[in-house]
Amino acid sequence: MTDSEYLSYPMFKGLQKPLEFMGIQGRYITWAASAVGGAILGFIIVYCIVGFVVGLITLAVSLCTGAALILIKQKKGLHTKKEDHGVFIYACSRRM
Repeated sequence: MTDSEYLSYPMFKGLQKPLEFMGIQGRYITWAASAVGGAILGFIIVYCIVGFVVGLITLAVSLCTGAALILIKQKKGLHTKKEDHGVFIYACSRRM
């Protein structure tokens, strides 16, 4: 068989972009889902113990804190990198 006798099919190679949902990218989607779930669970617990108004305040504070942390971390990039701050002095570069 020669190359001209083989059937060719188009190949889907993907979008080559990170997954994005409502402006939140990649792994931060699961962080957002966890923040929303934690806020709702916190609201239910505080509502049962203290009351509705305090539960709503807890819900709002939890959601705002979670959203702020996600947006700050997302701005740094999808792959968190270790940032060493300071001056490093190497006294000797070879073994004795």
